[in-house]
Amino acid sequence: MSAHGREEGTVQPHESARGPHVLRQINFGAVLRAVREHSPARVADLMQATGLSRPAVTRAVAELRDAGLVADVDETAQVSMGRPAQWIRFRAEAGHVVGVDVGSHKVIAMVADLAGKVVAARQVTVGEGTDGARLLQSVRDVIAEALAKADLTGADVWAIVVGTPGIVEESSGEVLLAPGIPGLAHLPVLAELRTITPSPVLIENDINLAVAAERWCGAAVGSDSLVFVHWGVRIGAGIIIDGKPYRGAHGAAGELGFTDVFSPPEAPDPSPMLGAVSAASEQGPFERMVGTQAIAELADAADALAARNGDVLVQPDAVAAVFAAATEGDATALAVVDRIAARFARGLAALLLVLDPEEVIIGGGLSRAGETLLDAIERHLRPRILTSPRLKLSDLGGDAVALGAVRRGLDHVEARLLAHPEA
Repeated sequence: MSAHGREEGTVQPHESARGPHVLRQINFGAVLRAVREHSPARVADLMQATGLSRPAVTRAVAELRDAGLVADVDETAQVSMGRPAQWIRFRAEAGHVVGVDVGSHKVIAMVADLAGKVVAARQVTVGEGTDGARLLQSVRDVIAEALAKADLTGADVWAIVVGTPGIVEESSGEVLLAPGIPGLAHLPVLAELRTITPSPVLIENDINLAVAAERWCGAAVGSDSLVFVHWGVRIGAGIIIDGKPYRGAHGAAGELGFTDVFSPPEAPDPSPMLGAVSAASEQGPFERMVGTQAIAELADAADALAARNGDVLVQPDAVAAVFAAATEGDATALAVVDRIAARFARGLAALLLVLDPEEVIIGGGLSRAGETLLDAIERHLRPRILTSPRLKLSDLGGDAVALGAVRRGLDHVEARLLAHPEA
């Protein structure tokens, strides 16, 4: 005991949450995280990583072993002088989580072990105009195929997390609005997917998951103040404040695509969006001005591609061709990029003036445009803001949402384990 009457090397809880059970829970969590990060490890390594005493670590390891989360490493495999130390490894294979990205054009499912290593993935393309019911069936199929690829069943899954566009009610998991996916809102998504596994199934806004992925394994690892902007046909923002996701009172925080920064001050009010069925399929004002469709239209109007390719290009190819031409120094393409960057900076500036984040990550299809676009955005953004957040392009590309869903699943599993360490 220390001079203050506390057991040395034991993480202390908040004053309002004391007692042997709470201390055991906290120590269990500390050792769980340490052995997962440093596996394989000795008790001495875990003591150093957690600051806990040997008895506290030994108790926690015993509980982790009973829960099937750690195992002793075969001592004969360790080469040492004298009595070999006890080595403990984290059993990442003890369970798995599934992260799913549901979009209007594709569905991705990733299966990961408890250390976050992706062991299988499956992606399918969704046909134009696919309604919510058929899309939900595709989600079921993709999850089943990914599990089969990993030689797993629903019984091996400890959590499934699904990311979808739009507004998700956190308490019920109901999709209230799904822009770009007509018919998905109010479908029994959770009930349908709970037939796959007896474990929890969660649903979350896709961009909220993407920002979690960037903080976990992307361009902003460990950042506690972060905005992630998905830029493609649709535009949305994921927000991290003080290390925690910010969803807003109604789960609608970050719907940047519906911001109107271009209408004249005296223009009449638009039709109400709240409760409008059309909001599920129509683009917002900001999306109409800076989304990939707008870029293709600007390129066509400027005849940016005429001299390079006589073929008619579909929208994604046209956008990619514009940025490729700009990277090579084509003056017309550079003018298009500069114009779209100036538009984008207006909307982004409004968001940054309110939130003042440390870092801004741009993801989605436009993140592949590279430094040419990033430099143009920074040039137009700086005169409009009062601080200088770091501006980066996403490292994760089209995997961000699914990886964020994996991270959310791992967090949920850990929270359940900490709540019931004896389970």
